[in-house]
Formats: sequence, C-alpha cells, structure tokens
Amino acid sequence: MIIDVANHPDRVKELMIFSAIVAGGALIGWLIEQIVLSKLLHLTSRTKWKGDDLIIQSLKGVVLPLFILLAIHIGFNYVTLNPGLLDVLHKTVKVGAILVFTIYLARIVTRWIAGETKEDKSVPSSIILNSTRITIIAVGFLIALQSIGISITPLLTALGVGGLAVALALQPTLSNFFSGLHILATKKVRVGDFIRLDTGIEGYVMDISWRSTLVRQLANNMVIIPNAKLAEAIVINTHLPDKDIPVMVEVGVAYDSDLDLVEKVAIETAQEILKTVEGGVKSFDPAVRFHTFGESSINFTVILRVHEYSQQFLVKHAFVKLLHKRFREKGIEIPFPIRTIITKTP
Repeated sequence: MIIDVANHPDRVKELMIFSAIVAGGALIGWLIEQIVLSKLLHLTSRTKWKGDDLIIQSLKGVVLPLFILLAIHIGFNYVTLNPGLLDVLHKTVKVGAILVFTIYLARIVTRWIAGETKEDKSVPSSIILNSTRITIIAVGFLIALQSIGISITPLLTALGVGGLAVALALQPTLSNFFSGLHILATKKVRVGDFIRLDTGIEGYVMDISWRSTLVRQLANNMVIIPNAKLAEAIVINTHLPDKDIPVMVEVGVAYDSDLDLVEKVAIETAQEILKTVEGGVKSFDPAVRFHTFGESSINFTVILRVHEYSQQFLVKHAFVKLLHKRFREKGIEIPFPIRTIITKTP
C-alpha cells in the first residue's frame, strides 16, 4: 500500500492508527502466549484429563499470528482504500486465519496420536504423523480457497489426472509407502521392537517412514530397509507376543557329579542372578533340564528369563561367572573334552 503523504495528509493519521492497532494486537497475542498460556498449563497439569494439556500446549505459536491477523482485519476499518483492494486484503487475512487454525488442528491431532501410542507403550512412526499432518493441512488449504470464492473442483480434477501420471512414474515409491501403511496396520512390526530378518539383519526398529524402515543394530549401526522388502521378508519379532524372552545357557558336568546337587546349585545361582542383575525377571523360576550324555560330560540347559532381547548378554555373562565359582566351591567338575583311544597291537 503506497501512501502519498503530500496529497493525502489524513493518510498519515490512518496509517498511524492502523499501525497502533496491529502493534497492540501483536502485544496482546505475545502476552497471552507468555503469561496466560503458562498459567493455564499450570492449571491443566493438575487435572486427570490430558486433553486440556494438549489443547493449551498446541496454542503456542498460534495465538500471536491469530491476534495479528485479527488486528489487521480491525485496522482495515480505519484506513481508506479502494474497495477492490480492500476486498483482496480481507480475503488474504481470512486465508491466513484459516491456515493458522489448520496448523493448530494438525498439531492437536498429531500430538494426540503421539500421546495415544505412548499410552500403548509404543512409539509413533513418522509415516503416520506426517501423513496426518499433510492431510489436515491440504484440507485446510482447499477450505481456504473455497472460502474466498475459488472453485476447487477444477483443481481436484487436475490433481486426479496428474496423480495418475505421478502414480505410474513413482510405482516403487508408492509400493514402499503402502507397504509401510500395511506394516503399521497389522502391528506385527512396531517402532521400538527388536526384529531379526531372514537375511540375518537384526536390531531395534527406530522409525517407519513413508519410504523405508530404520533399524538400529546392537553395534549402533543404522540399517535402512525399504518397506516393500520388509513386508516381503520373514521376520522374527522378539517383542511379540511379549518382550520377555527365555535365555538358554548350555552347561556340562563330569559323569561322577551328583546331579541333584548340580541342579540345586545351578537353580540357586540362576535365582540370584535374576534378582541382582539388571534385566533379569525377578519373579521367574529358573529351571534345569538334563538332556545329553556327551563324550566327556553330562549336558544340561539352564533356563533364565530377561525383560527384553538385548539384556540377555549381561545376564548370561554374570551367570557363567557365578556358576563357575559356585561349582568350584562345591567340588563340581566342568570337564575338559576327553576322548579315550584304544589301540590294538597286531
């Protein structure tokens, strides 16, 4: 807006009034964000319902632009403008307000999804959050166009025809996208799960995006797997149906050992490990199962249990050390491999 001060001295006054109204709106919006919202968050934190926290938190960064747009809308009443220009400016402000509200709504919905998944003890994937955010913003943009008299029917038609061409050109990308949605819908692989593929790749699922799944190996390497490949692979999910997994430790003792004593010492040692070592399931009753007469030992399996896959290594480590110590104290021998050779003389 260009103002000729020499020919229109009243315009200076109008501009000052307009600027004061906008500045006042910005100041009120800033004060509400900095003071009022903080007070409201403190009050809502005391309530049992989490929705009020979500609504207030999402207002951060929204109140200020809304009050600025409202002030601009009010300020137009104090300036003299060409009716056509004024109509365009009012429509611009209207579109801006709709888009700000759309962003606010997208924040609430995505944060609600993230909160619901946390309540379910899972982690939201970026493909769900981003798809939801983009969908809400796209709908808000179409509503904004419709509100100012722009027909969206031709636009939707053009998008339909263009979308078909894009779909043909991006078949691999769309295949990965829909494979990712299928993986999330079936809930057989979730963010945070520890998985092992038939290719030997194993690790924690960090994220399922629109194109690929990110897996962090125990060595802290990141493996990027296309969603289509993951959907077709044979996958072992150690977190389903439960995170708890059994830990098998193979042991062998000499043939002249007292097996009742061996079993008692092994179980007592396992119980102590489960109660003292991080990751052990304290309520689990360990078991001993003898199974093989070996070449130099009677072999058995000690069964322990840990809360999740990666914790088994520390539990095994501590158990082997302590069991070796206890067997030495009780005089129980863990024999070296022995082979008897009988030779015949001619």
